Amino acid sequence: MTTLRNRITGPAALAALAGVVAAAVVLAVAELIGAFFTARATPLFALGSTFIDFTPPKLKDFAVATFGTNNKAALFVGMGLTITVLACVLGVVAYRKWVLGVLGVLFMGAVIVACVVTRSGVSGADAIPSVLGTVAGLLALRLLMAPLWRLKEVKPWPEAPADQAADADALRGQEGTSRRRFFAAAGVTAVGAGIAGTGGRLLSAARSNITKAREALTLPSPAKPAAAVPAGVQSPVPGVTPWLTPNNDFYRIDTALSVPEININDWKLRVHGLVDQEVTLTFQDLLDAQLIESHVTLTCVSNPVGGNLAGNAKWLGFPLREVLARAKPKDGADMVLSTSIDGFSASTPLEVLQDDRDAMLAIGMNGKPLPLEHGYPVRMVVPGLYGFVSATKWVVDLEVTRFADNKAYWTNRGWSERGPIKTMARVEVPKSFAKVPAGKIAMGGTAWAQTRGITKVEIQVDNGEWAEATLSAEASTVTWRQWSYQWDATPGPHYIKVRATDGTGEVQTDQRADPVPDGASGWQSVMVTVQ
Repeated sequence: MTTLRNRITGPAALAALAGVVAAAVVLAVAELIGAFFTARATPLFALGSTFIDFTPPKLKDFAVATFGTNNKAALFVGMGLTITVLACVLGVVAYRKWVLGVLGVLFMGAVIVACVVTRSGVSGADAIPSVLGTVAGLLALRLLMAPLWRLKEVKPWPEAPADQAADADALRGQEGTSRRRFFAAAGVTAVGAGIAGTGGRLLSAARSNITKAREALTLPSPAKPAAAVPAGVQSPVPGVTPWLTPNNDFYRIDTALSVPEININDWKLRVHGLVDQEVTLTFQDLLDAQLIESHVTLTCVSNPVGGNLAGNAKWLGFPLREVLARAKPKDGADMVLSTSIDGFSASTPLEVLQDDRDAMLAIGMNGKPLPLEHGYPVRMVVPGLYGFVSATKWVVDLEVTRFADNKAYWTNRGWSERGPIKTMARVEVPKSFAKVPAGKIAMGGTAWAQTRGITKVEIQVDNGEWAEATLSAEASTVTWRQWSYQWDATPGPHYIKVRATDGTGEVQTDQRADPVPDGASGWQSVMVTVQ
């Protein structure tokens, strides 16, 4: 018991704790000072964003497949654990050799600063929070080391000889005093760090008026309203996904750890490159334009077979074909490289943005201004293409170029240049591994093949004959379509498969493919037990 206590409360263990507290000071002070700078200037967001930039495609795909829309939360947890381990190591190093500990802290500070200043839209001045946070962390570490160094003078814990009892008692008294001073200093410092970090978050929220500006924004009426949604688009089976996805439930997959906050009075879109006339649009230009409205289903390329990274919304925006008509692309151009304010880019085939599919610069979603996390104030919506090559949020730049000359964010990481959405059907009711009673069982789900539409959905039970499901009404070929089926279930385990046929007559392939490099494919199989 004594040995375990000594390990837990020994100088090395306390030094590791000191390192963790000092790291908390670095982050908290940077958070507090960062309230007066761009949100992307804080260490956690800069480090996380840099990590995302260098994440191998397979690791990124694993994260999305494993954690789904919680992938950013998982990243922060992983970062927290990594920072804690490194802080423990630096604390022990600083206790044993202060100079080496200082060098280690300064090196980590330099890494953080490098991550900050290399972010898109960040200036050199935005490194100030990280620099001051590093200095504050060093001072905190030095403060916490002082009582620990005094412990070096104390004899080891085993009992001293009788003739040294008085000296041993004195040393133990000094030891107790040093420990109390350490824990007092560590406690006060940790509380101070917590207050600073919380204060920074609250101050950032108080200084930001973007949310209030969004709430006060009134969207204009579209010159071309969305077509009326026919009755019966929703599957009659309880539990099937709503045909229209609420904004709060719409999936979010992007590379932004910190949601960009853009003042609509400052937003501008530059259209340049292989064009006869460079064009610049302001947000007011979009409000004054002839806007269109359309229901469009978007799908993430990371969506696995049967996955939920798809959503259907009513979008309001300005046709991209009209934007490009103003710029007049030159002969030979075949791609538009769209760039977000946070540095993300997507490569979209030029002809897709010029045809009649109503690709748009969207400013509204389901009757409201875009939510901040979905691209406010302006994003791209392109029917028929996966988001990684089309759905740029917080878009600020369109470069008309060629696929041979430029690469986009994910293309540089092994994904395809073009991303047409593949035909997909999924079973939503019953869920996989569900237990259901024997008899008539209502099955239901959703299928999509944007720009081609869905003309048939079929169900197969236990490798039997394919049976045609009942399709719900179709709103358009750029939205998903729901289905239902009545199954006469018999007791025992059963495997259910689903497949769809698109508007060209092509049946969904049964060939399994991973999301990388151009989207998953294959038939979903659901196992249920009938009791």
